[in-house]
Amino acid sequence: MPLLLFRFMPLLLFLFCVAPQAQAATSVITDVSLSVTSDGTSLEMLASSRPEAQIRLLQSPPRIVLDLHDTVLATTWPIAENVGVIGSVREGLAQANFYRIVMALRQPAIPLLEIGQETSGVTAIRVKLRPVAEDEFAQAVGARVSAGQSGSDAAFASNGDKPLVVIDPGHGGIDNGATGIGGTLEKQVNLAFALTLRQEILQNHPDVRVLLTRETDEFVGLARRTSIGRENRADLMISIHADSIDYPQVRGATVYTLSEKASDSMSQTLALGENAADRFAGPEWEQDTPEIHDILVDLVRRETEVFSDSFADYLVKHIKEGGLHMINNPRRSAGFRVLRAPDVPSVLLELGYLSNVEDEAQVSSPQWQKKAAMLTANAISDYLQSRASAGALPAQ
Repeated sequence: MPLLLFRFMPLLLFLFCVAPQAQAATSVITDVSLSVTSDGTSLEMLASSRPEAQIRLLQSPPRIVLDLHDTVLATTWPIAENVGVIGSVREGLAQANFYRIVMALRQPAIPLLEIGQETSGVTAIRVKLRPVAEDEFAQAVGARVSAGQSGSDAAFASNGDKPLVVIDPGHGGIDNGATGIGGTLEKQVNLAFALTLRQEILQNHPDVRVLLTRETDEFVGLARRTSIGRENRADLMISIHADSIDYPQVRGATVYTLSEKASDSMSQTLALGENAADRFAGPEWEQDTPEIHDILVDLVRRETEVFSDSFADYLVKHIKEGGLHMINNPRRSAGFRVLRAPDVPSVLLELGYLSNVEDEAQVSSPQWQKKAAMLTANAISDYLQSRASAGALPAQ
């Protein structure tokens, strides 16, 4: 951790505590300790507020996974090798919106999760690990333990949570977006593709949930589109577009991620155009999510950017291998406002350019849309599987 972060951490934590409106949804872990007692091993963390927490038990080898939603770490971990029943600990952001701790066990143990407020006002998160026989641990494997439960008290099954993908058809309502050479409206292309993609995911990837920012020809402000992903704790957000540019010879799909400095002048021009979409907004749409510069949120944002880049790579790979035409250097970046959620991995998929005759005909074709949706859905599935099995911090 950079020296400046240590230097200003007390001030940052103070500002966090006195400005709950700016960070109301984020819990900050300020202390971590491990101890061994006569009846087991304890993990204790102090946090700025009460997080939503869940524990899962896994076997072969035995592990306990603690997930803390909307939580960031602002301290260092103690040495956690061979402490009581704990053999080792891995920790970090497993996805953009939750902090994960994986405890590899030296022997089977059942957790008791307790969360409460101390007299000082901080929140204490305690996990007490009680050694048990292998058969008792095996019974509890797969259980999700909430605060106040032990592994043996919880239901012996996962609650079936599925990752959520938000699909954002750009423009809509009074905002037509780009207009093609033949008169095609971008807002219609975006919505048609989004609906096709949703159907493809639901039919062929039932382990994934889908939410659209709009399902009809309606206007949705840029800030609201971003909020939909954040409010629903989306695992991924894909914004769909088919723009028009000043170069009619340029065609092909493009995948954009967020960057304060555009990767090229064309990307910069596109971002400026898309960010101006709220010129159609009335007073009810004019409020935007304030820019957040707090270093604690930046910790989450940096992890989110890694996930966004990872999915963008999967998407480009699948589209290329599927034989669909892509622009030269299809992985680009710019300051698109719709991609600015600090805790939701987000990409913008440019299906093609309506300023090009071939692209206009192609992106308007139901057959092309179905193939592109299949490739996009496969990329989504591969990305989500990578997060679960080979991501930054998998439970396994």
